Amino acid sequence: MADGTNAPAAPLRLRVYQQLRQAIEQGTLGPGTRLPPSREHARALGVARNTVLWALERLRAEGYVQARVGDGSYVAPSLAALRTPAAARVLDDHALSLRGRAIADTALRWRPPAVAAAPFRIGAPEVAAFPHAVWDRLARQLTPAERFATAQYLDPAGLPVLREAIAQWLLFSRGLRCEAAQVLVCSGSQQAIDLIGRLLLDDGDEVLVEDPGYPGIRACLIGQGAKARPVAVDADGLDIAAGARDWPAARMAVVTPTHQFPLGVRMSLERRLALLAWARARDAWIVEDDYDGEFQYGAHRIPPLAGLARAERVLYVGTFSKSLHPGLRLGFIVLPPGLAPAFASAKALSDRHSPGELQLQLARFILDGHLLRHLRRMRELYPQRQALLIDALAKSTRGAVKLSPSEQGMHLTHEVSGRRSDAALSGRAREAGVLLAPLSAYAIESPRRGWLFGYAGYDAAALRDAARRVGPLLSA
Repeated sequence: MADGTNAPAAPLRLRVYQQLRQAIEQGTLGPGTRLPPSREHARALGVARNTVLWALERLRAEGYVQARVGDGSYVAPSLAALRTPAAARVLDDHALSLRGRAIADTALRWRPPAVAAAPFRIGAPEVAAFPHAVWDRLARQLTPAERFATAQYLDPAGLPVLREAIAQWLLFSRGLRCEAAQVLVCSGSQQAIDLIGRLLLDDGDEVLVEDPGYPGIRACLIGQGAKARPVAVDADGLDIAAGARDWPAARMAVVTPTHQFPLGVRMSLERRLALLAWARARDAWIVEDDYDGEFQYGAHRIPPLAGLARAERVLYVGTFSKSLHPGLRLGFIVLPPGLAPAFASAKALSDRHSPGELQLQLARFILDGHLLRHLRRMRELYPQRQALLIDALAKSTRGAVKLSPSEQGMHLTHEVSGRRSDAALSGRAREAGVLLAPLSAYAIESPRRGWLFGYAGYDAAALRDAARRVGPLLSA
């Protein structure tokens, strides 16, 4: 009965049962077949008779075997419907619905790398600097009553205390005024986009997306049956005039106006006002992804699009994956008041609600001032790392790569001209142990080429070492 592996062996009686059941399901023992007497079967296997009897009794209880008084045990005749190996068919993605295949295909192309530690991965915050001791202390301070309360089924929109904390934080940090009732707590910005697509778009609806832009948004929208329509991005952000001209039927626009991903430009006030006017005129929606808006390093911070006058058709998406760490898996949407109940209902259908204790910890973390203190430290640390990256790459490439400093964000983008394949060089960088995202991977129709350098989550030694590894590739 040995299986030839190093895995812990299952109990002997269970293995006898599994062997018999497999033989029945695969057709080796067909419907109506008489099984060997228990004594003979036990002797053939070299086991005790009770072991075989236990296996037969379980198979009888499950309906695989029938006992005939005075005549032994038989495979149940009703099992004729079981498929034989010749008739069996391996199910693959062709068994999915059309929408299921679209979701699987687009998600597979978008799926980010699983490697977390290698620079220059984009979007990776400094996890080591997160105040884990403070976070753990907040967890220990939860009372038994609070643990009991958060262990129940909760409001799918989120705990009231967290929604209030987020509303206060947005007013203080981003200048965005909203009511707690407008805040929906979700599992990061990706779930936020998923909910928005399901509730506000129908099959075939057109959505304006930035080109180049974040592929995770496009993948989610396409999976919902929408059509992602590319709109060029220039120094002022998404060109809404061109988008309105080229795609007059569009019902939504998804933008990153504070720090465009991946180019890093800010949407000008003129473009912001034009975008709001477009939404009002077309009864369209604007989704503002403020993925790293907390990281602005200049004297004056740009407020979100949702904070402007007449922004009633803007859905503001925020996440704690960048400001704290991605393992937290918490984010939020600030919704127009009339949409909040429907979104809460859809959230309930998706995953019922976010973890209660985690929400309560985060609320305390915000209200006690820990989020503010942590972000202050990161706003000092990240510009230092940015400057170090610029210097290290300039030295390792002998001046061939001169990154321009930025007053915001967690990555820098370096564009190149000509026909050089940025993806091919990124592949060689990966072989050298460096994650260097090619700019072309974020484009739909845009011919832009170059690379993205994430710096926020890596210390000086890691940044210098990564620059040394890719320097010869970039300067070749």
